[in-house]
Amino acid sequence: MIESTPAVEPRRVERVSRDEALALLASVPYGRVVFTLSALPAIRPVNHVLDEGDIVIRTRRLTGISAALTTHAAALDQATDLVVAYEADLIDPVERTGWSVVVTGLARPIDDPERLARITDRLRPWVDSEMDTAIAITPELVDGIRLLPR
Repeated sequence: MIESTPAVEPRRVERVSRDEALALLASVPYGRVVFTLSALPAIRPVNHVLDEGDIVIRTRRLTGISAALTTHAAALDQATDLVVAYEADLIDPVERTGWSVVVTGLARPIDDPERLARITDRLRPWVDSEMDTAIAITPELVDGIRLLPR
């Protein structure tokens, strides 16, 4: 049986600045990356850190977004960035307040050994699997909102 939610006064939406949206994103440890895999939309929950202005995630080389990056580069016969979206939020389901941030940007593998070492120290995977790739997403479009009481 599906329980109905209690009647709650509608919330107002307030846009936040780019800087505030990125600060909100930095305040939570996880989000969802959206990309194209085999010509279809794919979404994966991942943990992240912000580093040098980029959203950075770790993954395995032959799965999900890493495979999409490899396929994209092979199709163009050169290494190139992949357009992705990244979303994170913190919503209180009872009060129906909180925030949501969506970033659209370019994803690329991180190859710099110093940056990789720094990322490895700061970003621990949640799954019991070796994460051998770090991917940086450079925010191009940043859209953030807050849900507030009237």
